[in-house]
Amino acid sequence: MTQSFDAAYYRRFYVNRRTQAVSRAELERRATTVAALINQLEIPVERILDAGCGLGWMRRPLLRTFKDARYVGLEVSQHLCRQMGWIQGSLTSFKPRGQFDLIICHDVMQYLDDRDAKNAFKNLAGWCRGALYFHVPTLRDWRENVDPDCSDSNVHLRSAAWYRKQLAQHFVHAGIGLYVRRDVPFMQWELERSEGSR
Repeated sequence: MTQSFDAAYYRRFYVNRRTQAVSRAELERRATTVAALINQLEIPVERILDAGCGLGWMRRPLLRTFKDARYVGLEVSQHLCRQMGWIQGSLTSFKPRGQFDLIICHDVMQYLDDRDAKNAFKNLAGWCRGALYFHVPTLRDWRENVDPDCSDSNVHLRSAAWYRKQLAQHFVHAGIGLYVRRDVPFMQWELERSEGSR
C-alpha cells in the first residue's frame, strides 16, 4: 500500500464537505442499517471489529444497537491511530486475540493489490465468527456511482464477480428480501445487488 493516509487525506475525503467521498451521516445510516439486519438475523454481537475504521463514524450507531459489545477500531493510518486511539494494523498484518461477531470492512479492500486482498479475505474469514459487512467500489461502481472529483483514484478496481468469488469461499450472502418497484429510482452499489440484477 503506497497511499499516505495522513491528515490531508482525511480532510479532503472526509471532512471537507465539497470534496468528501462520504459523509458522517451516510456512514451512520449505513451502520444503523447493518445493525438492524444483524438483529433481524438474530446474530448475537459481543465483539465488533471495524477494519479500516477511519474517523470511526460507524462506532456510535453500532454501539447504540449492541450496547454491551466491545468495539475495536483497526486502522492503517498512523495519524488517526495517534489522534483517535485506534489499533494500528492492516487486513494483512493484524493479529487479534479471539474472533469477532461482526466485522465491518467498508471501502478498504480497493487499497490492496490482488495478492494482499486475497490474503485479507482469508484473514477476515478467520477473524469472523458471525457476520461480515463488506463494501467496496467495483469497476462498474467507478463508472456509474463514484464522483471522481471526490474519490481517491489511487486504488485497485475489480469486478463484482472477483469480489463475490473471494467472499463465497468463506461467506454466504444473507440478502434482505427488499424489492423496489421498477419505476422508482434509487442508487445502489454493485455488491449490494443480487447477482444478475440491473
